Amino acid sequence: MKKNIFLALFFGIIASVSAQTEKPIQEVQAAMIYNFMKYIQWPPDEETEFVVGVLGEDQVFNILKNYEGKPRGAKKYVIKKLASPSEAATCSVVYIGRNKSKDFDNVRSSINGKSVLTITDSSNLGAKGSCINFKVVDERLKFEINQSSINNNNLKVASQLTTMAILI
Repeated sequence: MKKNIFLALFFGIIASVSAQTEKPIQEVQAAMIYNFMKYIQWPPDEETEFVVGVLGEDQVFNILKNYEGKPRGAKKYVIKKLASPSEAATCSVVYIGRNKSKDFDNVRSSINGKSVLTITDSSNLGAKGSCINFKVVDERLKFEINQSSINNNNLKVASQLTTMAILI
């Protein structure tokens, strides 16, 4: 129960602070991406690195770089700037910035059959198959979760995260 309250407060504060202080939305998105990863479960593997790829959006990439080397269980975060959609297959998480949303289908093709969490920032990509999609509602940053895509990618989402999401 305390965890649910903390999560609701955390994401609510981030979204409302962004709107009130005009903090760059990329800072808010990077913080939310990092926190999303805490509430997603990937199948076990033998990799020693947990690779987060960013396609487009340099500001989100630069902010996420601050997490590089931090532990995630027995693994360490590696933040990677993707030069092409095909590089997404080497990642556990792929964030596709708004300016690269046209590459979403190519990213999906390259990760087909892999346990990769896709996070996007485009009004139609949640319904199109992104696992998590950012969306602004009433001047607040919110997020959609596509449970079907999560299941297809062999991922599990903690209920604490789904209770705060717009479900697709």
